[in-house]
Amino acid sequence: MRGVYVVLLYLLPAVLSISFKLPAEGTRCIKEEAHKDVLVVGEFTIEAIPQTHEVDILVKDTKEQTLFSKEKADSGKFAFTLDDYDMFSICFHGKRVDGQGSGRGAPVDDLSVKLTVKRGIEAKSYNDLAKAEKLKPMELELKKLEDLAEAIVSDFAYMKSREKLMRDTNESTNSRVLWFSIFSMAVLLGLALWQVFYLKRFFKAKKLIE
Repeated sequence: MRGVYVVLLYLLPAVLSISFKLPAEGTRCIKEEAHKDVLVVGEFTIEAIPQTHEVDILVKDTKEQTLFSKEKADSGKFAFTLDDYDMFSICFHGKRVDGQGSGRGAPVDDLSVKLTVKRGIEAKSYNDLAKAEKLKPMELELKKLEDLAEAIVSDFAYMKSREKLMRDTNESTNSRVLWFSIFSMAVLLGLALWQVFYLKRFFKAKKLIE
């Protein structure tokens, strides 16, 4: 039963399905993350777009690289992979196209957007795979479990690498703090000795001490 919980916890973040309101003349963005070489598949639907308006969709990473774009979009699908672990944003932009300009004309209600994003094994089409490779139901389930096991191992390997990076960073920071503390003590000690010699010379110059 514990293994089942682990699998379920791993699958929960692999699918994002939301509905939200988009201003007819505004922008809404959804940000997500994805690992290197992990397939990301999205599907969207925008309901009841008036003829006076259009909606554009743009998907890009933090490097401003365009992963997907579509103008005059009302529905569609997209798929991509990233060269490295990164965040990506899915932005919907509504605009008026009847020549009256933004903010003019009769007000328009917000648009309803439905968005589904799948990652990893959830993004794969196993039905198409079964047809292409003529897999039996049991073979298909075994294929799913194999992909799930590989995904979990890959995720744990990534977590381990991140843990090593954080540990190395902590050790480097501790080493720098230690050397800075030693340097600070040396400076304070030198300053104290200088003050002693300076005061001693000052008092001798004033003939207050021999």
